[in-house]
Amino acid sequence: MRDWDDAYANSAHVPGSDRLPALWAERAAAYRAGLKHFRPDIAYGSGERQCLDLILPDGDTKGLVVFVHGGYWMRFDKSSWTDLAEGARHHGWAVALPSYTLTPAARISDITAEIAAAIATAAAHVSGPIRLAGHSAGGHLVTRMLCDDSRLALAIHNRIVATLSISGLHDLRPLLKTKMNATLGMSLEEATLESAALHLPRGYAPLTAWVGGAERPEFIRQAELMANVWTGFDVPTRLVIESGYNHFSVVDGLRDPMSKITASLVGLD
Repeated sequence: MRDWDDAYANSAHVPGSDRLPALWAERAAAYRAGLKHFRPDIAYGSGERQCLDLILPDGDTKGLVVFVHGGYWMRFDKSSWTDLAEGARHHGWAVALPSYTLTPAARISDITAEIAAAIATAAAHVSGPIRLAGHSAGGHLVTRMLCDDSRLALAIHNRIVATLSISGLHDLRPLLKTKMNATLGMSLEEATLESAALHLPRGYAPLTAWVGGAERPEFIRQAELMANVWTGFDVPTRLVIESGYNHFSVVDGLRDPMSKITASLVGLD
């Protein structure tokens, strides 16, 4: 039988990955210190982690980008990823980065509802079109916003012009076979409900599934799956396998205004 724990074990297959969380936190803090227009800890609920940071561009705002972090719904918060806003901010977009309650304190279905609330709050602060992006578990969460059971109000959902799922998890059922499910606490029913690839899309906003070519094969399969399935429902989908990038480095391009992944996020490709 397949080793499903190994299939999703990114850190074990990226040398030096144990040093990355400290680097991410340091980089993000340095970036925050240099921001001119930064609104921290905007509450979108009453929970301790139900808040978001908002980074505004220097000039006029073209619209809103929401970036949702990963960590298998178990780790991290918004403070480690602030610098990933730079690519979109440079091009005139406001960027919201929410934290959310982690498992096991919340179920994944609860986190999905939190992200919908975070997007609604950010959308009340920034007018115009909305672009969603998320990495790994964050890719799952933003893609869930597009499903037929989306928790977003229709008026907000209709503002979404594109979604970028980076190394996203779109079928959660294989995770039932991993040790991490002791923390996630998913049943087959919840894993099925929370799998965007098993839903109909709510609309036709374009979806890009972006993944690194040096990632674990399971993440490439998950990206291929999402792009394939929703193509059948007339959603404009695109699959991008970025050669040479692993699960952690694939998201770094969001820091660079000139990168291909930033161009995809802000609609310049």
